[in-house]
Amino acid sequence: MGKQLENEELIQSIEQLGIVPLVTLKGEDEALPLADALVKGGIPVAEVTFRSPYALEGMRQIHEQLPEVMLLAGTVHSVDQAKASVEAGCVGIVTPSFDEDVVDWCLENEVMVLPGTAAPSDIEKAYDRGLRRAKFFPAEAYGGVKTLKALSGPFAEMKFLPTGGVNLKNAAEYMIQKNVFAIGGSFPVPSDAQDSHDWDAIVTACKMARSVVDPIVAGKNQDYVIA
Repeated sequence: MGKQLENEELIQSIEQLGIVPLVTLKGEDEALPLADALVKGGIPVAEVTFRSPYALEGMRQIHEQLPEVMLLAGTVHSVDQAKASVEAGCVGIVTPSFDEDVVDWCLENEVMVLPGTAAPSDIEKAYDRGLRRAKFFPAEAYGGVKTLKALSGPFAEMKFLPTGGVNLKNAAEYMIQKNVFAIGGSFPVPSDAQDSHDWDAIVTACKMARSVVDPIVAGKNQDYVIA
């Protein structure tokens, strides 16, 4: 029960931030300065993806030296990756699709999981397992805001983390949806800034993202939702 409460607190923390930056490391030396830039920019959470061979080492570095960062593992395709992520210090798992083996392992081990969903059948699987939060991916390719609105009827209790095509221009449109608890994307970590190791530019990008999302999060906290 204690672990379940802890996981609920993690979800609440993500809801309060409203943004989950996707981080794909291009070298081991990037992990700490990049995570530090997220903290300075007001978004102390990182979904470190397995799209990079540096993912696990980066997770370990961030966990050991920047414990204030909420560390999530992204693009998790296997139970082995999930296990290794938790051992490296991750507090949650994010999958690109609904992988039953990974989701069930997380639930059995009381690890927070945000499974990837795109179709009603995926969402139903999550719902049947007691989950009320899931990733919606790839968001734009699967109808974006229009699809989220359509899903709010039959899946009224579900809330989503849309990722895939979400950017600074459409962030507000996604965030105002009543069934969106946060948005995910690489826009807080611009690729050109990462390539040039311009950490100050990432701090600025994070602050810009927060300026868009914060008023909407505050409105939702006051039970004010723009339909």
